[in-house]
Amino acid sequence: MKETVLSRSMRVIFAGGAAGFGLLAALPAPAQDLAQQPVARVEITGSNIRRAQAETASAVQTLNRADIEKSGRTTVAELLQTLAVDNQGSVPTSFGNGFAQGASGISLRGLGSASTLVLINGRRVAPYGLADDGQKVFTDLNIIPTEAVERIEILKDGASAIYGSDAIAGVVNVILRRDFQGTTVRASYGKSKYWDGRDARVSITHGTGNLDTDRYNALFSFEFGGRREVFNRDRDDREQIGRGDLRGWGFSALEGLGGTGAITTNNAAGSAINGNARNPTTLDYYNRGNPAGVGFTRTFPAAACSNFTSHPQGDPGGGCLIDADQSYEQIQPRQNSYNLFTRGTFQFTPQMQGYVEANYYWTESESSGTPSGINANVGYPGGPVSNAAVALGAAHPDNPYFGTAARLRYLAADVGPRTSSLNSKFGRLVMGVKGTMYDWDIDAALLFSGNKVYNKRRNYLQRDIAFALLNPTPANVAAAAARSPAYAALPPGTVWRIAENAGLNSPAMYAALSPVIGNDAETRISQIDFRGTREIGQLPGGPIGVAAGAEFRHERTDLAPTSGTEIGNIIGLGYSAYSGRRDATALYAEILAPVIKQVEVSGALRYDHFSDVGNSWTPKVGVKWNPTRQLALRSTFAKGFRAPSSAENGVGGLAAFSTAADPLRCSLGVASACDATSIAIITSPNPALSPERSKNWSAGVIWDPIPRTSISLDFWQIKRKNEINQQQTDAAIAAGQVSRDPTTATGIPGDPGAITAVLARYVNSAQTKVRGIDLDARTAFNLGTGRGTLAMDAKWTHLFKWVRTEQDGSERDFAGTHGNCDVTNCIGTPDDRINLGATWELAPVRVSATVNYRAPIKNTLFKDDPEGCAIHFANGEDAPNGCEIASFTTFDVTARWNLSSRTELFGTIQNLFDKVAPLDPLTYGAQSYNPLDYSGAMGRFFSVGLRHRF
Repeated sequence: MKETVLSRSMRVIFAGGAAGFGLLAALPAPAQDLAQQPVARVEITGSNIRRAQAETASAVQTLNRADIEKSGRTTVAELLQTLAVDNQGSVPTSFGNGFAQGASGISLRGLGSASTLVLINGRRVAPYGLADDGQKVFTDLNIIPTEAVERIEILKDGASAIYGSDAIAGVVNVILRRDFQGTTVRASYGKSKYWDGRDARVSITHGTGNLDTDRYNALFSFEFGGRREVFNRDRDDREQIGRGDLRGWGFSALEGLGGTGAITTNNAAGSAINGNARNPTTLDYYNRGNPAGVGFTRTFPAAACSNFTSHPQGDPGGGCLIDADQSYEQIQPRQNSYNLFTRGTFQFTPQMQGYVEANYYWTESESSGTPSGINANVGYPGGPVSNAAVALGAAHPDNPYFGTAARLRYLAADVGPRTSSLNSKFGRLVMGVKGTMYDWDIDAALLFSGNKVYNKRRNYLQRDIAFALLNPTPANVAAAAARSPAYAALPPGTVWRIAENAGLNSPAMYAALSPVIGNDAETRISQIDFRGTREIGQLPGGPIGVAAGAEFRHERTDLAPTSGTEIGNIIGLGYSAYSGRRDATALYAEILAPVIKQVEVSGALRYDHFSDVGNSWTPKVGVKWNPTRQLALRSTFAKGFRAPSSAENGVGGLAAFSTAADPLRCSLGVASACDATSIAIITSPNPALSPERSKNWSAGVIWDPIPRTSISLDFWQIKRKNEINQQQTDAAIAAGQVSRDPTTATGIPGDPGAITAVLARYVNSAQTKVRGIDLDARTAFNLGTGRGTLAMDAKWTHLFKWVRTEQDGSERDFAGTHGNCDVTNCIGTPDDRINLGATWELAPVRVSATVNYRAPIKNTLFKDDPEGCAIHFANGEDAPNGCEIASFTTFDVTARWNLSSRTELFGTIQNLFDKVAPLDPLTYGAQSYNPLDYSGAMGRFFSVGLRHRF
């Protein structure tokens, strides 16, 4: 097959990056002599058939090494999460308090990380041991060795007919180097303008052997990365960033945004650093440091608020306010990682070669959060656990109502901030052969991959011990002694002295109250696969390409519960555990038929059998038409599926936290119940779940209006049925699927008390329909002799709709809103994301600029929500102004200078103009800013580095 000018141009352009454009810009415009040059066939993600043209009926976005370098990002995970195709449901590494802490995941089309299949060299990897939201199993992007990446291909189309389960939204295929000679050493060092957040990276890549002459090649790549923590308090000059006290922005404690420790209404108060105690008669709370506390039988001058904090006060209820989120939480956790990739290839004969690939990734991270309160409700598979009744005993020396037990709301700062130490180890081994046999190009391999995660938590409170140490009734003491030898060994009568008297506590008391707790997780995949492709027959447009293959895979997933959560005994820490095993067998076939010279038709069909959920047939068809050399039209239709994960249909359960209002209490006049606040949710697995199924279609055009310029526009829609979701929290509340604590009721008639937990399960929702458009434009100019070349590109993804339909027929459109807040830290669903890039090159210098844009987000839970704005200012007006999270745009610059043919110096400034992330009071993935806008919280960031090739 001969390569046309258009196909060659398209192949170079869509290989991505300034380097590709530099080559294109250097070509003479006519280039007629190139029209008859033969071209090697290549395999493109989304097809097993090798082809002469890179563009296919499916839209594929390619990022090569030049794209990675010009972005200035130090990891592949960071780069992928800036792309326009990423949306709701992506998992940021910065979310240190999430279920999947320490990992990073991508969510194509906003359909969730579990519906985006991530491959390395076209094959699966073991998922991360901790499921996102305790439900969605996904691949940790951090395992990808950046320096070993050759290119990344993103198939923005359903691909279950090619790759099987999990490819509903698309595929991210990371293609690592396969043939490398020489040695390259790279080092970089970065810090923010605040001189913190250090990001240091060192890598070495070595390859030896020439396949053509030596018949072998061995590649070795090692990377170390170290990133230091940044606390919210380190950004106290960046407006609202990291603040939980937003009174200066028009909020109050009634929205949960007035600082920690506020007294909000009758029978309700926050956790104060010096303690809020409830009057046993009136049920009103008073701060222990208040000498005028109504009904106090003792006063504590040393408990005065001013002895604990200099934070601005002014709580109308008389609470002692601090900003615990700003003082203790982090923008970025501390993380060290070690990444090893090696590949060996041996050419047995001119037609056959063997290969071995091995990956090993090890990371350790440390995250920190606020100290624990003592009354946070939790749940476990046995039901909800209310901690609202925690109290100072009648004889407790720190009880202002000495002589009568009094409920207490206390922030255990004396115990210390809650911390998590996570250690994750990932491994992957592939052994295979590939070559030509009987006119078939074959590839067969064995794959073993696994991930082990160890997580240790400190300064979490044991419920039974806390209750016994604060209120040592016979029942509380007996329960604590029965479960804890450490408590039983304490001297009789030991109590937990709080606040100003905490210095009287013994180390043994703290050891019993908050021992180190932890859990382990493990995932494994074992796979054998075989695939082959060849040409058969001849059509007017060329030879027919066919492919066929088979694979067998065994999957195993285990997550043990954090010790104590299986009985609801860890205050404020939800339960998460699951276990499952299954086998998957697949057969698939594919055809590529050039019907005529201008028309190419493709089709694929895959059969999968899962040992736990049955069978699935998934087809895909595509067509591409080149009416002229400058124009190509393409369209695809595909079906897809996703089998339930072990977290969804296995053994275990989940008790977690989300945000929701309480419309019943709000309608009764309990003002603090009207805005969304943190609430516990208990979700049970459902073995009766059906697989998710989808229908995808796309239609697009690729146009070369002038030489060195290309524009593609693709319309697409994904309709997912039987979507596996946790029941919507507000819908479950409206249906009465809640547990309440009547002892927290106010004096308002009919008040049933605060919600202890929402009781939900995983269900197959009716469907989700997502529709949008992608624009990809690239151009390059030769600026003339001595002026260099200029290459520019633009990528835009727009969501027309993101509609979820429930089983009762109700619909919610999340596009452009802050919903869906039941998934992945409530980052919202922006309806526009744009990436702009420009690169100027004049040897030996190359300068690149990148602009990343996120559209405004309506601060409603879904479009036309009858409840209106999700958050309000203290005066009742919509918050933020206009009920909208403002748009956010960053500008990054990277410069590279070739000091010699072997040495390159480079530097990057991220967020060049130091833009501050806008206020987001609803998300729980970051404090008062959206996790999508992470760089606006960090501030301007500088990095420099050097690469040398030996």
